[in-house]
Amino acid sequence: PAAAPPQGDADPRRGLAASKLLLSLAEEQKRLLENRPDQPQNPKVLRIAIIGAPNAGKSTLSNQLLGRKVFPVSKKVHTTRCKAQGVITHQDTQLIILDTPGLTNPLKAKRHNLEEAMLTDPWDSMKHADLVLVLVDVSDHWTRNSLSKEVLKCLAQFPHIPSVLVLNKVDVLKKKFLLLEIATDLTEGIVNGKKLEVKSAAKQDSRSSVKLPLHITQASPSESKVPGSPSGQEKNQAQECSGLDKSSDVGGAGTTGEARGPKHHEHEDLKGVKGWPHFQEIFMLAALHGEEVDTLKRYLLMQAKPGPWEFHSEVLTNQSPQEICNNIIREKVLEYLPLEVPYGVTQVTEIWEEGECGELFIMQSLLVPRESHKRMLIGRGGKVISRIAQEAGQDLMNAFLCDVHLKLKVEVKG
Repeated sequence: PAAAPPQGDADPRRGLAASKLLLSLAEEQKRLLENRPDQPQNPKVLRIAIIGAPNAGKSTLSNQLLGRKVFPVSKKVHTTRCKAQGVITHQDTQLIILDTPGLTNPLKAKRHNLEEAMLTDPWDSMKHADLVLVLVDVSDHWTRNSLSKEVLKCLAQFPHIPSVLVLNKVDVLKKKFLLLEIATDLTEGIVNGKKLEVKSAAKQDSRSSVKLPLHITQASPSESKVPGSPSGQEKNQAQECSGLDKSSDVGGAGTTGEARGPKHHEHEDLKGVKGWPHFQEIFMLAALHGEEVDTLKRYLLMQAKPGPWEFHSEVLTNQSPQEICNNIIREKVLEYLPLEVPYGVTQVTEIWEEGECGELFIMQSLLVPRESHKRMLIGRGGKVISRIAQEAGQDLMNAFLCDVHLKLKVEVKG
C-alpha cells in the first residue's frame, strides 16, 4: 500500500493551547451535544433548509455562513452524502442550517451508487424547517432559467414553509442584466405577492459595468409583517436600484391570507412549470468568495422566532470529528479522481489518536474495487495520494484548530 507523509507540523504552541481547551475532540463534541444548551434570557431560533440541484453550492454557502469549513465541497455532484446540521449562534439567536444532499432522482442515485438517504434526507429536512433557501447556480446557462423538477416538487409538497431564492455564483455572470431575467423566470415574475417588471433601462449593453444590487425585496402593502423584515424605505431603495418595478397585488388586496398564500400542488400540476411564485425574497451572492453572504446572514438572524436553543453555543455542527474527517478526505478523493471512479472508494479509519499536546494522529485506508483505480489514486511517484493527504490535513487543522498528522494508504478491496 502507498502511504502519504504525515501532515501538520505547525507551531507546537497551537497544539499546546488546544490541549488546554479539550481532552478529546470526540468526547468534547459528545458532551456539548448531549448536555442542555446554555439558554439566554430571550432565546430565538430559526431552522433553515438549503435545497437545490447537485453542485449548486449548498455546502460552500453553509461553510461561509458558519465561518469555518465543516461541510465537504467539490466540483463533482453529490459530495454531500447525508443530512448534516451546522449551528450559528449570535447573541441571543441560533440559526440551525440543514445542509442537505442535492435533490436528485432514483435513476441518478443508482448511477452514482448513492445511499437511500440521498433521496429522503432533503425531504426530512423540509419537515423540520422554518425557512427554506433555494439555491440556484446562475453560471450554468443550461439550467439557470428554471428550477429543477425535484426542487419544485419539494416546494409544492411544503408550500406553507416560507421560501427565499438565492442566486449563487453571480460573479461568474458577465452580462449582469441577465440576473433580472433569471430572477423573473425563477419566480414567475412574482415575489412576496407583488409582480416584478424588468425596466427596459436594465437591458443595457452587456459590456456595461452596471452593478446590480444583490438583494431584491418585493412586498404587497398588506403584507403580514415578519419580525425584523426590512423597512419600507429599504425595500424602495432595493427596488429603485434593482431595475424592478412594483406592480399591482397578485390576487387582490381584499382576499384572505389563506387565499393569497401558496396552495398545495399535485406533482401533475408542475408539468411545464419553471418557477415558483411564492418566494418572499431574492438574494444574489457569490458563496465561494463570501460576497454578500453577510447580507443573507443578517436577514436570517432577523427572521428568527422566539424559541429555545437546540444546541450549546459552542457547537458548530452536529457531526462527530470522525464524520468531518471522513467528509474532508472524501472531498479530496472526489476532486482528484476522474468520472465515476471516486464514488467506489470506501474509507476505513485504522488509527484515531489524540496526543498529550492536543495533536491528532489519523491513519485511514482507502479501499478501491480495481487495481487500476489504486494506481490512479496513488498517482505517479505517490503524488496524487500525497497531495490529497496534504490538502485534507490542512483542512482538518483549520476545522479542529489543532495540529493534525494524517496518513493515507490505498488498498484493493479483498
